[in-house]
Amino acid sequence: MAFKTRITELLGIDYPIIQGGLAYLAYADLAAAVSNAGGLGQITAMSLPGADELREEIRKVRELTDKPFGVNFAIGEHGRAFSHMLDVAIEEGVPVVSMTGGNPTPIFEQLEGTDIKKLVLVAARRQAEKAEMLGADAVMVVGHEGGGHLGRDDIGTMVLIPQVVDAVSIPVIASGGIGDGRGWMAAHALGAEGIEMGTRFIATKECIHASQLYKQQLIDSTENDTVIIKRSIGAPARTLSNAWTDRILEIEKESPSYEALKDYISGTANKRYIYDGEQEKGFGWAGQVTGLIRDVPTVQELFDRMIQQTEEIRKRWGIIERE
Repeated sequence: MAFKTRITELLGIDYPIIQGGLAYLAYADLAAAVSNAGGLGQITAMSLPGADELREEIRKVRELTDKPFGVNFAIGEHGRAFSHMLDVAIEEGVPVVSMTGGNPTPIFEQLEGTDIKKLVLVAARRQAEKAEMLGADAVMVVGHEGGGHLGRDDIGTMVLIPQVVDAVSIPVIASGGIGDGRGWMAAHALGAEGIEMGTRFIATKECIHASQLYKQQLIDSTENDTVIIKRSIGAPARTLSNAWTDRILEIEKESPSYEALKDYISGTANKRYIYDGEQEKGFGWAGQVTGLIRDVPTVQELFDRMIQQTEEIRKRWGIIERE
């Protein structure tokens, strides 16, 4: 069944499903699997040590798929330089660059004159309007349900997506709380022309860097088993709840500063949990969609299931003829 939207046409993909940047997890195996299934897989650039490693990862994706893919730049990481990494993406001719956090203006300037498509993750209507003004080809809009870094306004996906759709003329990709075909179709009903999923893709077989404990926690947890940390320093982000995040929240009450929190919210603490399964010594990002995750399929199995769900919904809506 065709899913032709401005997003599928813009990115050259079969289904308007984008895999999130997923710090320390979104590498070649997962990106290629998503792209091969008909969506847009992505590599997380800023989780890699340097430019050589990014080049290697890009080339590995190309060994695994001939489909379009993207490179995500999480540019809000406490001033870490990224222009040399972006140079590699440009030199390697990646089809898509997405950016999350921070001011995307330097990336737009560096990409000027290239054919690379530009996606910007936003969490508010005003951010989407700014991204369009700067020259974004599409915006990915994350609601309060999402995992990882969120907006400061606590607006859910159901309200936020229509606001942004009404405010911009470029295509909108919905993110936050989406993990199956029902969420996918709901996003279209709200006016979005595609979806982005992060947490759901962690619980897949091709997300090989995620520990089995992390994946099992995503299965076992409900939507009530996530918490928002870092709110006190103006960077709210949703994680699975555990003893480590309890301590983070205590520190935020006692001494709300980056200096007091930095060892607890670091990439090292994140990797201890997601790589090594040390749940008492780290944390793992997750959205409320964890309440809908029940298994760890292959990416292709997940796509097949979601497509089947959308077919059933479209039949109920009368959009396609019943067999």
